[in-house]
Amino acid sequence: MATVYIGMTVDVLHHGYINIIEHARQYGDVIIGLLTDAAVANHKRLPYLIYEHRKKIIQNIVGVTRVVPQEEWDYAPNLRRYRPDFMVHGDDWLEGPLAPYRQKALNALEEYGGKLIEIPYTKGVSSQEIVSQLQHLGTTPDIRRRTLKRLLAAKPISRFIEVHNPIPALIAEYAKVDVEGKVRQFDGFWSSSLTDSTAKGKPDIEVLDITSRLSNVNDIFDVTTKPLIFDGDTGGKPEHFELNVRSIERLGISAVIIEDKVGLKKNSLLGTEVEQSQDSIESFCNKIRIGRASRMSDDFMVIARIESLILDKGMKDAVQRAYAYVEEGARNGDSILSKEEVITRFQFC
Repeated sequence: MATVYIGMTVDVLHHGYINIIEHARQYGDVIIGLLTDAAVANHKRLPYLIYEHRKKIIQNIVGVTRVVPQEEWDYAPNLRRYRPDFMVHGDDWLEGPLAPYRQKALNALEEYGGKLIEIPYTKGVSSQEIVSQLQHLGTTPDIRRRTLKRLLAAKPISRFIEVHNPIPALIAEYAKVDVEGKVRQFDGFWSSSLTDSTAKGKPDIEVLDITSRLSNVNDIFDVTTKPLIFDGDTGGKPEHFELNVRSIERLGISAVIIEDKVGLKKNSLLGTEVEQSQDSIESFCNKIRIGRASRMSDDFMVIARIESLILDKGMKDAVQRAYAYVEEGARNGDSILSKEEVITRFQFC
């Protein structure tokens, strides 16, 4: 039998996908190149469903013979790898941002004599419109919480922006720009204790209790679907941190970030201009341990923020602490990052 290749995302299954598979079956055994999370996330929003779930769906569609990962938005690498006799695609890529990928596919097919078959795009269906409708419907705490780990696995850099009430959160939820065929948008939110305090006219000294801050996050979650990282300041007393982690996780927050300082919290931007004290390695590791132990799932993360450089303790001290904190938490699936690593992995605005 001849083989037919189709590249798909299948985040939201609709009759357009079925139409193209039924058409492809007429030419031979159908191979679905299922785009990975990383391939999709580099061009638009991370799929709602993880790769394994999307694969299970497509494997059970009549006519699909094989499902293989497509690691790139570009079809050409898989065409060269699997050398199908035919490739089937809708005619929606004849012009616009997908046109260059069409040409790359044609070049790959011509190298070994493959043929491109283009069929009319199914009218009356739009994956993007369906996704927009899903955004209006909202999401669940479990799905929102696990999204951050998926982003870390799929993208080299994730874009998170500070939001302090539902209005900026709504802007961050829907803001996007097309850059050479790639959709750039914010991947999630950052809940800052500084802005939460400032919005209430209070100093940034951990004066707001957890109930007040989580109430604000809950208002944000009412109108958005993207993941959120919670600024936990120093984490407070270990006994309090244990209880707070449960409350934070239960709401659907993806991670809490705590800094290794003690005493009355002062904003790190003040550096050594004000008196600030750093926690001992042993004490902060104990706080990480307590926070991890109180989690309900491995999807929730505790992120450690190292203050050594802000406090002029030097790189040696920062690295020593980083090793200790990672040793305490990362072995069992947590992402324990130093302040420098956080800045590298995320683009905070």
